[in-house]
Amino acid sequence: MTVLVVTGTGTEVGKTVATAAVAALALQTGRSVAVLKPAQTGVGAGEAGDAAAVAQLAGPLTAAELARFPEPLAPATAARRAGLPPVRPRDVAEAAEKLAAGHDLVLVEGAGGLLVRFDDQGGTLADAAHLLGASVLVVAPAGLGTLNATALTAEALRARHLECAGVVVGSWPAVPPLAARCNLSDLPESAGAPLVGVIPQGAGTLDPADFRREANSWLAPKLGGTWDAEGFVARATQAAAPSTS
Repeated sequence: MTVLVVTGTGTEVGKTVATAAVAALALQTGRSVAVLKPAQTGVGAGEAGDAAAVAQLAGPLTAAELARFPEPLAPATAARRAGLPPVRPRDVAEAAEKLAAGHDLVLVEGAGGLLVRFDDQGGTLADAAHLLGASVLVVAPAGLGTLNATALTAEALRARHLECAGVVVGSWPAVPPLAARCNLSDLPESAGAPLVGVIPQGAGTLDPADFRREANSWLAPKLGGTWDAEGFVARATQAAAPSTS
């Protein structure tokens, strides 16, 4: 796996922190890593974007952006309103391929969900993944609504003959509600792919040294960690079981 595309089921679901955790584990095994943010929105000139945030948490890596637009909107809309050229799927694929030539792993972090438009021709992150022949890691929230959003994302991947590398819960509450605990068992069925990680809420605010040390316990072996999906889900399910008294 040279290129891995990271998407969310929507905005603010923990994509950047999940990307940082994957990057951190790859770096710990001696692999060289690049993170590509094709379209950074809602960030002004001179401000740190998502790729820089990944580098701060994960460690020394190559952080790249293709474009940034100041308003926090879908990339196509943000580019149009800023009067700037949009990012196109072919641009993303070419940039990722160039990075892959010099790195062991390239992580491409999308903006919002899989089918958010990059340009006015309807180009999306899914199109870029197709051009790259890359697997797609889906980051989903823990609570109510996540099963439908995850199923829709998975359906879109299958329709485009793209492989889902698994699902990561991007922000697991310290005290998870019933819906979140039950969703752990249902997410793999919704996605048609395994649950490959659960990242605790607030992980992105950890000191980088703590983040790198603890990331191993958040992600499954498929992503380089030691997280035990079966055990974690079993404990959550037991806690969610209805009382028989």
